[in-house]
Amino acid sequence: MTTPTRQGQRKRTARKTGTSQPRTSSRVSTSARTKKSPGRFATELVGRVGELKLKYTKLDHRTVISHSYFTTPWKLLPPIYLDDTGAAYTLLVNPSGGLVGGDHLSIDMTVEQGAHVLISAPSANRVYRTEGPVSDQHVVIAVEPDAILEWFPEHTIPFAGSRFRQSLRATVGPGATLFLWDALASGRIAREERWAFTDLENEILITTANGNSLLERYVLDPATDLGTVGLAEEWDYVASFYVVNDALAPEVWTGLESTIAALLDTKPGAVLGGVSTPPVPGLAVKLLARTAPDLLAMMEALWAAAREAVLKLPPVSLRKY
Repeated sequence: MTTPTRQGQRKRTARKTGTSQPRTSSRVSTSARTKKSPGRFATELVGRVGELKLKYTKLDHRTVISHSYFTTPWKLLPPIYLDDTGAAYTLLVNPSGGLVGGDHLSIDMTVEQGAHVLISAPSANRVYRTEGPVSDQHVVIAVEPDAILEWFPEHTIPFAGSRFRQSLRATVGPGATLFLWDALASGRIAREERWAFTDLENEILITTANGNSLLERYVLDPATDLGTVGLAEEWDYVASFYVVNDALAPEVWTGLESTIAALLDTKPGAVLGGVSTPPVPGLAVKLLARTAPDLLAMMEALWAAAREAVLKLPPVSLRKY
């Protein structure tokens, strides 16, 4: 943005002194400066490139952020401590209100050995309409040995005409615990924008210490698949919930699986879901919901059950600002 301003100033000076400058040479000069400016983004680039890097360390009996770095549009708030466990509750804040076409956002997070982190967001992740460029969000997470990460961001709302691509890759060390929640709305329900986005791609990859991995990947393009998105078309919300830990006894997983299956049956017609054993030590839950309150209520119930079985902790009451 600096170069056009200086160029405009030279033009005004030229008019005052009575000299002239061919427009063609002005454009060539601008192009040449663009090519000779290493590290600058091309003028055609649309959107923001935002980075958020976080490292959590256990210090005495509390988890703290030992290293942080962020660029616009990310904004980092200090952790909140909701109970006496010392878990660092952090909100992922994007004050811009959502992602526009061409945005490239990334999160790089490390939870060091023994640390306990709880991640959420103050509001849903909105993806706005675009006429071309896709909106990207890439998340890389490392949960080191005996650490705990509870990942519960709000659901993503893809607006009509939006294009969104997200990847989340997590590595889970020996004895570490990962709770990972990922949810998607069909669109702005109140505006009748159900499944009206242009395309959406989502990938979750979880790898454990023994090298086993779990991969969830889907690509939705309502326009090219005869206007349908499979069984999800009749529903308004889709969600995945993964619980991973390689140090628990088999009977813990058996009991939690029965509890989750019973919970999924408590809202017939409002929630449809299933629980299974994935390739990594833990459980995988997939569900569909009719409304946002149904989705939220089921998330809280599943989360509470997992906390009690795996962490021996009561449910946590989130505060969002």
